[in-house]
Amino acid sequence: MELTLFDYDYPEDLVAQRPLPERDSSRMMLVDRARRSFDHSRVSLLPSILRRGDLLVLNDSRVAAARLFGTIRGGERVELLVVEKDPDRTDAWRCLLRQAKRMRAGEKIFFGMQATATVAGRDGAFLLVDFKGDSLALAERFHGVPPLPPYIKRDGYSSYTDEDRARYQTVYANNPGSAAAPTAGLHLSGALLDSLAAAGVETASVTLHVGIDTFTPVRAENLEDHTMHGERVEIGEEAAHRITMAKAEGRRVICVGTTAARAIESAAAFEVEGSAGFLSWANGRIHHGAWTTRLFIRPGYEFRAMDAIITNFHQPRSTLLTMVSAFAGREFILSCYREAVRERYRLFSYGDCMFIV
Repeated sequence: MELTLFDYDYPEDLVAQRPLPERDSSRMMLVDRARRSFDHSRVSLLPSILRRGDLLVLNDSRVAAARLFGTIRGGERVELLVVEKDPDRTDAWRCLLRQAKRMRAGEKIFFGMQATATVAGRDGAFLLVDFKGDSLALAERFHGVPPLPPYIKRDGYSSYTDEDRARYQTVYANNPGSAAAPTAGLHLSGALLDSLAAAGVETASVTLHVGIDTFTPVRAENLEDHTMHGERVEIGEEAAHRITMAKAEGRRVICVGTTAARAIESAAAFEVEGSAGFLSWANGRIHHGAWTTRLFIRPGYEFRAMDAIITNFHQPRSTLLTMVSAFAGREFILSCYREAVRERYRLFSYGDCMFIV
């Protein structure tokens, strides 16, 4: 399938540069994929929209202050995005750096007087950087900012605000490890979650540490040629039980965001005999465990675990747009996006959202 089929136009001024004052005040398009219809609502009304017994699946991964501002030889400034731990080296992390091609092994990166890192080499698109001892924690504390995507315009360390630090994080974030926020969850406030619980809506927390697969644009002309790098998933015993019971009882499993969806669908998509780390429909229960998912959800994929999804509006030609297109149909989803543009919904990470049933 050609990547150009997932393109659409939007005015740049619709790209949200700041979050709204209240998390749950965002607009929410109600999308019915069976009826091919949509309506307009707000996130704050979710307690009256969801049903008693619905199960919300939340991604509880916590975003680190993973964009680091440092200097190299001669005081030249560099901007480093720490993506993930390198599995083969004790202190090495896989990082993205615009100047990576001319960075050599052994070169030092200085983060003020607090921390120093050393370039260990390269691994494909990544720069391998060694942070000895507590150097990474110190660099994040004194020279790190939330890893906002490039379409949210900030100019250097001083342009990031306390608002960014507080709001580019879900209120239920718990497990550190993401290089980008699971942004659908940014709409949920503590008060709203309390109201949902009072209305009989249940929750289950899973973890998918957001990495390069979520935020890297697709560059292949055909989707079949796009390679997923891999993101770490963890599903605990309690969450597995909650999802298992919801499916068995015919209650809706509603993913808050594409990362939560990918977490449970990656488990459902692959059965490995004898493994306790995969979700198996053969015995009707979801096993708990941890694994790396390389699942690329695109049209033609059969969803096994997810019944509905709350998700932000996504960039053209992205793996996130192909996922929601697989769930609701490409042409219909693009018609919803055109409606969102006409109605001037706020787009992308700090923007509005959809609830697709």
